[in-house]
Amino acid sequence: MINIWEVKETNKMIEQENLDVRTITLGISLLDCIDSDLEQLNKNIYNKITRVAAKLVETGTEIERDYCIPVVNKRISVTPAALIGQAACRTPEDFVTIAKTLDRAAKTVGVNFIGGYSALVSKGMTKGDENLIRSIPKALSVTERVCSSVNVGSTKTGIDMDAVKLMGEIVLQTAEYTKENDSLGCAKLVIFCNAPDDNPFMAGAFHGVTEADAIINVGVSGPGVVKKSLEQVRGENFEVLCETIKKTAFKITRVGQLVAQEASRRMGIPFGIIDLSLAPTPAVGDSVAEILEEIGLEYAGAPGTTAALALLNDQVKKGGIMASSYVGGLSGAFIPVSEDQGMIDAVEAGALTLEKLEAMTCVCSVGLDMIAVPGDLPPSTISGIIADEMAIGMINQKTTAVRLIPVIGKGIGETVEFGGLLGHAPVMPVNKYGCEAFISRGGRIPAPIHSFKN
Repeated sequence: MINIWEVKETNKMIEQENLDVRTITLGISLLDCIDSDLEQLNKNIYNKITRVAAKLVETGTEIERDYCIPVVNKRISVTPAALIGQAACRTPEDFVTIAKTLDRAAKTVGVNFIGGYSALVSKGMTKGDENLIRSIPKALSVTERVCSSVNVGSTKTGIDMDAVKLMGEIVLQTAEYTKENDSLGCAKLVIFCNAPDDNPFMAGAFHGVTEADAIINVGVSGPGVVKKSLEQVRGENFEVLCETIKKTAFKITRVGQLVAQEASRRMGIPFGIIDLSLAPTPAVGDSVAEILEEIGLEYAGAPGTTAALALLNDQVKKGGIMASSYVGGLSGAFIPVSEDQGMIDAVEAGALTLEKLEAMTCVCSVGLDMIAVPGDLPPSTISGIIADEMAIGMINQKTTAVRLIPVIGKGIGETVEFGGLLGHAPVMPVNKYGCEAFISRGGRIPAPIHSFKN
């Protein structure tokens, strides 16, 4: 049972250390919207979203007011559109109409983003899956709030390399479609391995088919709170360091638990999970990189970075699990470049490279996130980067993801301005050697030996 005393204890975290509830995400199943008539399908989708989510933004605003806890985003995730649209959509253009419907519904209820323009193709693609994937560049260019994800691998099934090859092309096409906005469409597109069904964070959120008809998932974030706590134990040994992170994560998660329970009660929708992810923002003092520096690194990317990040990620999870029975989603530490001022500083100082970021993804919550790269890369190079990250997830039985932004017309060292929570990023160099013959082989990379656990 959470009481107001616990909330008051966090006032300092909220007022001085950038603690916030990053998102209340309402997951909505669209399985009962399926229809073979495209017009009726879109009507069903719009009606269900606007009905179920009618009070989402109002509820989030009321909780902010009543508990003085910032709720930054109110979002929706839906059943992967490739599953919902297969009976009615014969072409990529048909799927684009679904994207427009999702966007219109999101605007009607007032949410920041809607996720679930997605396909799950870790073992193979149906014609409907392929049509949705091929529609992504246009869909993201003609909508404002729609986010897209494609799961191309898992520990249990291996990696669908045909999908990986296609996604390299799709990422570049999305960049081209939105080149007037510094290829911003790519910021709303994530490629996953082992994607969770209950992730509340964009751009990768979708409502899994194992979920209830509607569910409330909450994402809490507090890098600034963790950094401030670690300042108090500077120079202490690892035992003290770990205990401090765990205790801080516990307090942060309790705030999320309160918000989730209140949102669930007020909307009459079951509570799903708390995602305790240290998700940074461009604001000074709200940085995962600065936590790593407080642990003892000169810059993120210095020797010892992967070990420090592993320690941080593990202690965050341990503290969060003690605070809530339903910790899920991704939960840990995000390392997006454009959204973390400390990461940007490390790149500009030459301390952090794409290769080091890849090594860090072995132990962080997600993967290569919000990284700007030159817009003239061949699609096979993008696919190769995706394949590497999927392999890390598959072998390590964890979620990994890629959100690369090939910026059309910009080269290494130039800066891209995305604005808002997306921040800005320096265009990073990519290994100049090719992998086209590898990517073009086709077929699947088999599941690893340790996947056979039945």
